[in-house]
Amino acid sequence: MALFLLLVIVAIALGVIGVVAKGLFYLFVVGVVVLVADLVLLGVRRGRRRRRLPR
Repeated sequence: MALFLLLVIVAIALGVIGVVAKGLFYLFVVGVVVLVADLVLLGVRRGRRRRRLPR
Protein backbone atom coordinates (compact mmCIF):
# COMPACT_ATOMS: atom_id res chain seq x y z
CA MET A 1 0.00 0.00 0.00
CA ALA A 2 2.92 2.32 0.67
CA LEU A 3 4.15 1.85 -2.90
CA PHE A 4 0.70 2.71 -4.24
CA LEU A 5 0.51 5.92 -2.20
CA LEU A 6 4.06 6.92 -3.15
CA LEU A 7 3.32 6.47 -6.85
CA VAL A 8 0.09 8.46 -6.55
CA ILE A 9 1.95 11.33 -4.88
CA VAL A 10 4.66 11.24 -7.56
CA ALA A 11 2.05 11.23 -10.33
CA ILE A 12 0.22 14.20 -8.82
CA ALA A 13 3.44 16.14 -8.29
CA LEU A 14 4.60 15.53 -11.87
CA GLY A 15 1.19 16.47 -13.21
CA VAL A 16 1.07 19.73 -11.28
CA ILE A 17 4.62 20.69 -12.26
CA GLY A 18 3.89 19.77 -15.87
CA VAL A 19 0.79 21.96 -16.01
CA VAL A 20 2.20 24.94 -14.09
CA ALA A 21 5.67 25.15 -15.64
CA LYS A 22 5.63 26.44 -19.17
CA GLY A 23 7.17 24.03 -21.67
CA LEU A 24 7.10 21.01 -19.35
CA PHE A 25 3.90 19.40 -20.61
CA TYR A 26 5.78 16.13 -20.98
CA LEU A 27 5.95 15.93 -17.16
CA PHE A 28 2.15 16.01 -17.10
CA VAL A 29 2.07 13.15 -19.58
CA VAL A 30 4.59 11.17 -17.50
CA GLY A 31 2.49 11.82 -14.39
CA VAL A 32 -0.63 10.49 -16.09
CA VAL A 33 1.25 7.40 -17.29
CA VAL A 34 2.55 6.74 -13.76
CA LEU A 35 -0.96 7.14 -12.34
CA VAL A 36 -2.45 4.71 -14.87
CA ALA A 37 0.34 2.18 -14.23
CA ASP A 38 -0.26 2.52 -10.50
CA LEU A 39 -3.99 1.85 -10.88
CA VAL A 40 -3.25 -1.21 -13.02
CA LEU A 41 -0.82 -2.45 -10.37
CA LEU A 42 -3.48 -1.98 -7.70
CA GLY A 43 -6.03 -3.87 -9.79
CA VAL A 44 -3.66 -6.78 -10.37
CA ARG A 45 -2.87 -7.04 -6.66
CA ARG A 46 -6.54 -6.95 -5.65
CA GLY A 47 -7.48 -9.47 -8.32
CA ARG A 48 -4.80 -11.86 -7.18
CA ARG A 49 -6.00 -11.68 -3.55
CA ARG A 50 -9.59 -12.52 -4.44
CA ARG A 51 -8.66 -15.77 -6.15
CA ARG A 52 -6.71 -17.09 -3.15
CA LEU A 53 -9.62 -17.02 -0.73
CA PRO A 54 -10.53 -20.51 0.51
CA ARG A 55 -14.06 -21.77 -0.13
